Amino acid sequence: MKLALDPQMFYATHSVLELPDVVARMGYRWMELSPKDDFVPFFRHPRVDDATVATLRKRAADAGVGIASVLPVLRWSGPGEDERQAAVRAWKRAVQITVDLGVDVMNSEFNGRPEAPELAEAQFLRSLDELAPVFEREGVRLVLEPHPDDFIEEGHAAVNMVRGLNRTWIDVLYCTPHTFHQGNDAPGIIAAAGEKLAYVHLADTLDHAASNGLRYIVNPPGSTVRVHQHAELGRGEVDFDEVFAALAAVGFDGVLSSCVFGWEEHAAEISVRQREKITALVEKHFGAGRGAALA
Repeated sequence: MKLALDPQMFYATHSVLELPDVVARMGYRWMELSPKDDFVPFFRHPRVDDATVATLRKRAADAGVGIASVLPVLRWSGPGEDERQAAVRAWKRAVQITVDLGVDVMNSEFNGRPEAPELAEAQFLRSLDELAPVFEREGVRLVLEPHPDDFIEEGHAAVNMVRGLNRTWIDVLYCTPHTFHQGNDAPGIIAAAGEKLAYVHLADTLDHAASNGLRYIVNPPGSTVRVHQHAELGRGEVDFDEVFAALAAVGFDGVLSSCVFGWEEHAAEISVRQREKITALVEKHFGAGRGAALA
């Protein structure tokens, strides 16, 4: 098992080349590289050349930090064909960057429009057919998550989709801050994923459906906006004892990643507390010594 930090709260103040030292200072041995404007931005082609990639790999090695995964978010499920083709092109470059970093795991979303799920699925499958030979040739694993405002939002549906893809190199990611958008059934989804569960994003959130849906007031009434947070563990309503008990029950041995966003002014202290809370939960549910081994 690995414990990683997604250093997103440091993105505004640090370049991608500075992140390994930041992660090391927070006490983590692994780093997740999520979308960043000077690396692989949301919905656009990567912004790094081979020399920068080589420098980043060396900086990480010098800091004693491994890169657990690279996480592109690209419009490979459309809705338009131009967007899909651009996303496939960007995916190919992102895979090459991942390989050149010495990394063999990439995380992502299905990333299609929920109001047109059949079209989004068709576009997604078309893109996957084009990219599968690249992933297979390079030996890169792909870990997919359902996401609020995606054509697959519910956790069981995502697990079924991944199993239906029938590729040994595609696995499932469970994202705890999306708990209340993906069915509020962490034990059931984790159990259904079983051996296909390779990655867990760890942050807290409030239940947007509580109090008859009035926890958040969004105008105009009936808006389809999806609201959630990526807050520090203990700041929301996710039952993390339930989550970690379920992970232990399926023998989870993948990557746990701290993914708190939105509190940049407290980024350092939150990152440290996240590490301490996660290791304590591992120790409690997986057995003595397992949490300490992650630190």
